[in-house]
Amino acid sequence: MTISEGAAPYAARLEIDYPERLDRLTSVFRLIWLIPIFVVAGVLAGSGSQWVVTNSGEWVQGSAVGIGGGLFLATLLMILFRRRYPRWWFDFHVELTRFSARISAYAGLLTDRYPSTTDEQSVHLDIDYPDAGRDLNRWLPLVKWLLALPHWIILGVLSVLAMFAVVIAWFAILFTGRYPRRLFDFVVGVSRWGLRAWAYSFLLVTDRYPPFRLGA
Repeated sequence: MTISEGAAPYAARLEIDYPERLDRLTSVFRLIWLIPIFVVAGVLAGSGSQWVVTNSGEWVQGSAVGIGGGLFLATLLMILFRRRYPRWWFDFHVELTRFSARISAYAGLLTDRYPSTTDEQSVHLDIDYPDAGRDLNRWLPLVKWLLALPHWIILGVLSVLAMFAVVIAWFAILFTGRYPRRLFDFVVGVSRWGLRAWAYSFLLVTDRYPPFRLGA
């Protein structure tokens, strides 16, 4: 998928390499293989009562005091009162988002490569660092979550469809060893759309409203 002519790339971008062949055995037992990396992700996310999958396609552990929630609140306050977005906060949040995206891709059968805590692998996620004083309105972080509600409503429906797509793809992989390309593009597109909404609403890296589309 390519960016339409004349359109500037969005501040958050996601691409996943299409696998020509997928391993049937690891696909059958994918949920079992995921347990160790879910434990690691749970430790990073902080204590909580249950696992949830966000509309950005990220598996996280529900917690009101998790790292993600703490960084969101701290960043909101820094933009509001200091017009600053500390670079190390940004870098940490981006790497955590990349790690979550690799887990999500593996869980969604989009790759056979076990999620790495450091390497990019086949999941290419980029987020632009903002100049908070020049590019970000200090008041918008207070209402971005509300402005993005139409995205979250649509993504709620798309996420359900994506789960059905993964189930269908699972059967296709068992019989053919391949992920149907249209289903692959759809699942990646939902994750891409969710990432853009997440970057706008909670990472607070851009004031540009996310586009309503699956493509790049």
